[in-house]
Amino acid sequence: MSDARTPAQIEADIVRRREQLAVTLDEIGVRMHPKTIIGDAKAKVASTVDETAGRAFVAVNRMVTDVRARFVDEQGAPRLERVVPVALLAVGVIGLMAASSSRRRKH
Repeated sequence: MSDARTPAQIEADIVRRREQLAVTLDEIGVRMHPKTIIGDAKAKVASTVDETAGRAFVAVNRMVTDVRARFVDEQGAPRLERVVPVALLAVGVIGLMAASSSRRRKH
């Protein structure tokens, strides 16, 4: 068998390669089009925001669960030995703020 190709085979090969090149150039054109680049960037940002929001939700949920566990027992009843001091502290801070505010108004 000979490795020689006929002119028809060569022409067919050239046509096939041109078609492949045209497809490749079209793909590059689509990828490099500004709308495609902007769309890809938007998708990446949205994905990052979703991921960050998900992490934040998990972290906040964990903190709320930890704080709740400090002030409520396993049955859901308040732990008075912890709730009362915090409530007294909050009332004291609010009282100080109110007193400070009324002093400012008098002057």
